Amino acid sequence: MDWRDIPSLSALRAFEAAARCGSYSAAARELNVTHAAIAQHVRALEADLGQPLMERQGRGVAPVGAGRQLARDLASGFAEIAAGIRHARGLREDGPISLTTTQSFAENWLMPRIAGFWATHPGLQVSVHVDPSVVDLRRSPHHLAIRYGQGDWPGLEVERLTDARSVIVGAPALARRLPPDLDATTGAGRTALADMPWLADAHYAEMFAWLDALGLETPALNVSELETNAMVLAACRAGAGLSVQPHAVVEADIAAGRLQVIVAQPESGPDYFILRPPGPVSDRLRLFLRWLKSVA
Repeated sequence: MDWRDIPSLSALRAFEAAARCGSYSAAARELNVTHAAIAQHVRALEADLGQPLMERQGRGVAPVGAGRQLARDLASGFAEIAAGIRHARGLREDGPISLTTTQSFAENWLMPRIAGFWATHPGLQVSVHVDPSVVDLRRSPHHLAIRYGQGDWPGLEVERLTDARSVIVGAPALARRLPPDLDATTGAGRTALADMPWLADAHYAEMFAWLDALGLETPALNVSELETNAMVLAACRAGAGLSVQPHAVVEADIAAGRLQVIVAQPESGPDYFILRPPGPVSDRLRLFLRWLKSVA
């Protein structure tokens, strides 16, 4: 790379901040410089590239022409730089390991197990962040993610953690209302399931996809949608309805007899995976990864 082809980094930072913030004043506050300094940097960049990049819109500014693509490219480039710095800092041996996963998996699979890790390694901090959305680990402060899927996350190191096949579960008292030899592949089995009350996490669309695949007409089911899966599980344990859950999330309830498996999805379904950015792994992260895989 020839650095002589690249304009002033200060000018590029000023332009990217102004384009993202939509205001020279907001960009100036973010970069801790004056409004005039931001405007001067943008004018210098326009002179260097020989074309207008920014225009006034109302009380703010917006990129125009080539400035639109340049703003997107700079935002992406600066994000990559920031991710690289965060990753390098994350290799230090004195900071906490940061992991992101879904709330349901954290509450029902990870947290019941992690006490054992902390008891064995009291000096190693692990920070767990719950987030239902997909996180770009190359641009986030997290070292690891645990996610549900088929294992196709390009650009990341991916390792299978545990089975995520779905099961239909219900409290034992509710399950006794169903035929003991229920077969969900038959018309009688589907009718029996369709007559039951159902509970669903409003954000868990996979539930309806599997029930549709079983041949149940999901729009006709008596489904109570709740805001979180924690609420669904609490109601399900109390016998309020059947629910579709990843097996890993309810395995402790099944083992304790609080819930009973009614129908199990074939084992070829999606799994839970450990995701991490490519690159070297610190000793403490390697230790935590080894523990995660051992308890799975």
